[in-house]
Amino acid sequence: MVATGLLLEPPFKEAVLNTGLFALAGGVTNWLAIHMLFEKVPGLYGSGVISARFNDFKAGIEQLVMDQFFSKDNVDRFMAEMVADNAKHRLDFTDVIEHTDLEPAYHSLVTTIMESSFGSMLSMFGGQSALEPLKQPFIDKMKVSLNDMAHSDSFQASVKDKLSSVSVFDDIHLQIEHIVQSRLNELTPQMVKQIIQTMIRQHLGWLVVWGGVFGGLIGLATSFIPL
Repeated sequence: MVATGLLLEPPFKEAVLNTGLFALAGGVTNWLAIHMLFEKVPGLYGSGVISARFNDFKAGIEQLVMDQFFSKDNVDRFMAEMVADNAKHRLDFTDVIEHTDLEPAYHSLVTTIMESSFGSMLSMFGGQSALEPLKQPFIDKMKVSLNDMAHSDSFQASVKDKLSSVSVFDDIHLQIEHIVQSRLNELTPQMVKQIIQTMIRQHLGWLVVWGGVFGGLIGLATSFIPL
């Protein structure tokens, strides 16, 4: 559109050129902001916030898992199943995961994004509401990830090993918390970044599209403002 605007003659030249330039600026700016959300750019303060704040993400995931996924009530129920069935019984966390409220994890992610340098730019295009389309895909993919982890052979073996080594349910809950912390401590900033990228980056691409659309509309509007 910019090239077309350069070739046109008045009176259409200014409108087309402004629309193209503003659309390009809006799209590139939003693309750069999304890139800065995941990647550290030397000299640009606030870039790479996902990697920089990975400890906050780990803490949020740990709180979510221990408060809802491995709450004391759930652990007591799992232990009752273990006692009732034979030692080869496979713990089934599917129903618990399905009914786990993952919205706090989503809101934690949104808060981190809004508190970053990306937040002020995002506020120009609707603020937190612009991220609302990411909510359900994020929750669905988080449930899949939790389900895969909970039913993996290594996790099942670790939980059963810890469960069989103690006799008091409160001690079991502490052991599970230790397992979760150990697994989370294995995460690196790069791994956290890849997890978040997998969940939301493809959806953030729409911000580039809408940045170009709204930028183009603003450019078109400025063409009719007398200077």
